[in-house]
Amino acid sequence: MKNILTLFKQKMVIGGIFMAVFYQIVFITIYMSGYGAMSDNLDQLSVAIVNEDEQYGKEIADSLASELPFKLITNVNLADAQQELDDRDLHMIIHIPENFTEKLQTEGEQAPLDFFINQSTPAMVASSMQQVATQLTSTLNQQFAVQNAERLLLAHNMPEEQAKALAAGIATKLASEINLSNPIPAGMQNQVAPVFLSMVSLVGAMIFAMLGTGAAQSLAPSMGKWHAFLAFHGVSAIVSVIAPVVGLAIAFGFHGYGFETFFKMWGLHALEMFAAIEFMGIFFFLAGQAGMLISLFFILVQSITSGLMMPQAIMPDFYRIISYISVMYYSGQSDLSLMFGGGKTGEHILGLVLIAAAAILINTLIYWRKTAAKQLAEPARVFATD
Repeated sequence: MKNILTLFKQKMVIGGIFMAVFYQIVFITIYMSGYGAMSDNLDQLSVAIVNEDEQYGKEIADSLASELPFKLITNVNLADAQQELDDRDLHMIIHIPENFTEKLQTEGEQAPLDFFINQSTPAMVASSMQQVATQLTSTLNQQFAVQNAERLLLAHNMPEEQAKALAAGIATKLASEINLSNPIPAGMQNQVAPVFLSMVSLVGAMIFAMLGTGAAQSLAPSMGKWHAFLAFHGVSAIVSVIAPVVGLAIAFGFHGYGFETFFKMWGLHALEMFAAIEFMGIFFFLAGQAGMLISLFFILVQSITSGLMMPQAIMPDFYRIISYISVMYYSGQSDLSLMFGGGKTGEHILGLVLIAAAAILINTLIYWRKTAAKQLAEPARVFATD
């Protein structure tokens, strides 16, 4: 018992206990508050209704606009809507073609209705939109069958109640088609690949930033403070180019996404790791080893703000704001586009470049201020000793 108490008093053990409790508090708080909004904020998903039929199609469009529980966009043409869908700014398109009324009124014909869904999005969004498309088709088919049959049977002087009963059994009138773009290969490993490829780079960057900043600061007296600082950035760049190859080689070994895709993602993840090292470096230059606590917090937050599990549109306000400075958001969205298809890759890569540049500037200012303060403190200590 005495030995146990002695061990409990050791600083390393106390630190270990603190981390065990701290990690639970941060992890559960972030994940419960972040993912708890997924079902509550589904009405923030964007759906475009593109109507090209000015007769019955207009009625259907107005009816959908009043009933669908989403953020609806109606003043857009099909080409622009498809581009926004590819960019993941839209989550589904409902297209009513110009011959909708004509087909609806022609005996023996089916009225066309198209749904467009981008699969290169969080699985929850893609599956939810497919369910909505299926339910809408079923509901509209039932309405069309009943309305057309009643009109036909009543025209032959059949009693209204009998007409309604017979109408319920008439075949469907709506010919809907669900168009899935940017398909993800079968297998859960493909669905989660962008999450883990971005996450491992982020975690690796945090560990390297902790050790690299410590080494740079310890070598500053012998190497020179600015030479040590520049050496840290140089080594960071080299590590960022080399390290991602390992993870990508393993991932592509399980599923080949193509030779060209491999090299594009290598460049992407080299940039992601460098940006993440610089971003995490802010906390270690500022707080030393205690920066680990802040870094862990930001890694957990970025796993939500990545937009890989839920889209930016339905994130709680705090996480949505953080996503704009989240390395994992820009990396994860680029992964989706490079691996499966989608737009805005250039915009997301620019986001990583800007984060890296801003972090380098902040690190330079922190390093300059801290080393200047340390130099001022040295003569004071020598004078006090004398």
